[in-house]
Amino acid sequence: MTGPSRAMADIMAMAPVVPVVVLEDLKAAIPMAEALVSGGLPVIEVTLRTPVGLDAIYEISRAVPGAVVGAGTVNRPEQLVDSLEAGAKFIVSPGATPSLVYAASSAAVPYLPGAATASEMLALLEEGISHQKFFPAEASGGVASLKSFAAPLAEVKFCPTGGIDAKSAEDYLALPNVVCVGGSWVTPTKHVQAGNWDKIEDLARAAAKLGKS
Repeated sequence: MTGPSRAMADIMAMAPVVPVVVLEDLKAAIPMAEALVSGGLPVIEVTLRTPVGLDAIYEISRAVPGAVVGAGTVNRPEQLVDSLEAGAKFIVSPGATPSLVYAASSAAVPYLPGAATASEMLALLEEGISHQKFFPAEASGGVASLKSFAAPLAEVKFCPTGGIDAKSAEDYLALPNVVCVGGSWVTPTKHVQAGNWDKIEDLARAAAKLGKS
C-alpha cells in the first residue's frame, strides 16, 4: 500500500461515520465542525456542491483543532487542486476517471474514489487504490451487494455512502469489508440552519458509537 493509500486507510479508521456536509452558509462551517469533533467525528467531508464549499474547507482547516476536513464531490482535476490549496486533507469523488486518478496520484493526496461495480473496483485496484467509496450505496444494492463483493474482492475496503441513515449504518458497519460509512443524517439541514450545534453534537456522539460492541 502506498503512502497516500495508507493515509486514506488511517483516515477512514478514525471514526465509524464520516459526515457528508452540504453547506449553504459559510458562517455555519466552524461551529458545525466544532460540534462534530466534540461529538467524536473528526473526519468531515465538505462537498463542493455549493459556492461556499471551498471557503468552508479553508475556514475549518485553520480554525478547528482536531478536524480532518476533506473535499467531496470532486469531479474534475482542477477541483482537486483547488481543494488542496484550501486545506483539504483528503479527496472524495462520486466516481473515478483516469484524469482524476492521475491528479490524485500526482499530488500524493489521500483519495477515496467512488465505485459501484466489480469492474470499477478492479480498475481502481489496478491503480493501487484499495480503499474505495461504494456509491450510491443503497441504490446499488446496499448491504447485500457489499456482501457479494467481499470474497472475490477481498482486498477492497469500503466507505459506503448514499442513502444511509443511523439505522442502516449498523448493518453496513457489521460487514468485514466496511471500514466506515458516509452520511448526511448527522448534520440535518434544519439543525444547521437553526444553529442547533448541541443537537448536532448529540447526533455525532451517537454516530461515533456505531459499530462498537
